[in-house]
Amino acid sequence: MPPRTPEAPERTDSPHPADPSNPTGPTGPTGSIEPTAGTPAEPPSAPPAPSYRRLFALPGARAFTVGNLVARLPSGMFGVSAVVMIAGARGSYALAGAVTATGLAATAVTAPWIARLVDRHGQARVAVPATVCAVLGSLALVLCVRCGAPDWTLFAAYAATATTPNTGGMSRARWAHLLRGDPAALHTANSFEQAADELCFMLGPVLAAFLTGTFFPEAGTLTGAVLLLAGVLLFAAQRSTEPPPRPRTRAKAPLRAPGMPAQLAVCVAMGAVFGSMEVVTVAFADDRGHRSAAGVALGLQAAGSCVAGLVYGALRPGGPAARRLPWCVAAMAALMTLPLLAAALTGSLPVLAGALLIAGTATAPTMVTNMTLVQQRTPEGRLNEGMTLAVTGLLGGIACGSATGGWVVEHLSPTAGYGMPVTAAAVALVISVARRTG
Repeated sequence: MPPRTPEAPERTDSPHPADPSNPTGPTGPTGSIEPTAGTPAEPPSAPPAPSYRRLFALPGARAFTVGNLVARLPSGMFGVSAVVMIAGARGSYALAGAVTATGLAATAVTAPWIARLVDRHGQARVAVPATVCAVLGSLALVLCVRCGAPDWTLFAAYAATATTPNTGGMSRARWAHLLRGDPAALHTANSFEQAADELCFMLGPVLAAFLTGTFFPEAGTLTGAVLLLAGVLLFAAQRSTEPPPRPRTRAKAPLRAPGMPAQLAVCVAMGAVFGSMEVVTVAFADDRGHRSAAGVALGLQAAGSCVAGLVYGALRPGGPAARRLPWCVAAMAALMTLPLLAAALTGSLPVLAGALLIAGTATAPTMVTNMTLVQQRTPEGRLNEGMTLAVTGLLGGIACGSATGGWVVEHLSPTAGYGMPVTAAAVALVISVARRTG
């Protein structure tokens, strides 16, 4: 169960000067001095609105955030870098895709186990050796490609990178530890983390493409490995903000917690939205002879989500997250129809890019609300594991969406493929509404 919000301490000072004739003064039920006759009573002051300045004024918040952002940026680099490196050396995009898919499958199996160790033994104690193992896997992949090793070594090396810890989940766990009892500030922190995810996945592929195209094919993987190790070391060094480990917690597994299976199903459906949108957009741009412009269009979608996430975090959430989620998913499903309409009615890539920018504005608020529910429904002491399961669900949905979107594009058309994100968002809406009414 989520930690109980502590009650606010009683106010001992008074906004009105004491009456000299009565030093103690009449007191009300809360112990504060009541206003005298003829003096208008001051309205109770509302709690300060959540702000990012207030958030990063917490001791140690800026330091661990910087380290986490550096460590998170390579998450958007490794896939593109591996595809370019392997396809350039072996002349096979099929082999490159199979290698990266193997790494994705290995991550789905390994990530929850790594997160469970983080909860039990602490972030610094587990994240650093896990990151070293992942960096060694990246270096082994570079050597195998460079030296012409057999194809099976590429699969083994890339699978070793699956030990990369969920840095975004660890950062959210630190915010949850620092902001216990302050749900408004935690909402702002979760919104910032989602905006950071969008920023990293927007800049990561661009940086990888620049490095591999400007220098040499292995430059993207090597740079990502250096950034990952440096960022995790800086993040782990901030011990003052690290949540205490729970080595002997008796909490049930997050997967068995009430509400979590349905929440993870929503994650899978939303992952299918992202995976299908990416494949279909690349195919749509390629069909019009501008395949390189697909990255710009998808970057605009991520930019819209990033800005919406920051704005959403600055607002005070209305009502509980369980009530807000169906509305957020409904808005996401509605806006996902814009790319479909743009592709079907105009067939113009610039118009499609504008539609993706608008459609992206629903992504971050939906993801923030969803991750808030994951945090609330994860048993205490197993927060990293619960959030990593959500990320694993997203990755699984991305893989399914990519495969399904590719099949629709190949057998029907790229325009018809834009029906897949709408369908996946509708499935997420049905699940969230059914869970809410249930």
